[in-house]
Amino acid sequence: MKLSDLIRPEGLLLDVAAKDKDKVLRLLAAKSAELWGLEEERVFDKLNAREDLGSTGVGGGIALPHSPIPGLEEPALLLARLKTPVDFHAVDDHKVDLVLMLLLPENNASQHLNILSSAARALRSEGFARELRNADAGRVHALLLEAATEACER
Repeated sequence: MKLSDLIRPEGLLLDVAAKDKDKVLRLLAAKSAELWGLEEERVFDKLNAREDLGSTGVGGGIALPHSPIPGLEEPALLLARLKTPVDFHAVDDHKVDLVLMLLLPENNASQHLNILSSAARALRSEGFARELRNADAGRVHALLLEAATEACER
């Protein structure tokens, strides 16, 4: 499975209001429960536990929270664009306004690493984050698909 296979319009949460990292993770967990029938509190706990290991704020206003989730059969992806940046304790100490969450089945670690590295490559494309921050919903979806395809080709 490729990153581009995971990008769905219903997984794009644009101009979300959240006060802090906890609220962002709770929002992502709630949307995951809605879209994939997952247990909201379990998803939140897993994402939070991953953050406790070290921030998923990768710099440039971007965070990549991720975790394996028991019972999940296929990888799941959400993008949240925040109205106001929040502190994710990112490596560059900048606040985050783009959050790409990746949930993965527990039993496939190699798939986890491949998809996560593809997501990181896509988000580091020159000017990509700037375009995501300014695009409408239809354009955000197209941008993500283009970047995912480019990242897989590298």
